[in-house]
Amino acid sequence: MKLLVVALLLAIVGSLGQALFSMSSGPDNSGQMVRALTVRIALSLALFGLLFLSQYYGWLEPHSVH
Repeated sequence: MKLLVVALLLAIVGSLGQALFSMSSGPDNSGQMVRALTVRIALSLALFGLLFLSQYYGWLEPHSVH
């Protein structure tokens, strides 16, 4: 489960990098930038849902604060 969370985080950062590269290449690649940002939003929502489900089913447990 932890590896899946790390993989999603890396995919989100990769998508942000791709959007940055598309943005810096000029206005011709605006469609590619929008697609990369859409993928980032979808991955972020998937990660958010996965973390909620993981906590609900007990797959991941939060640390207690002392």
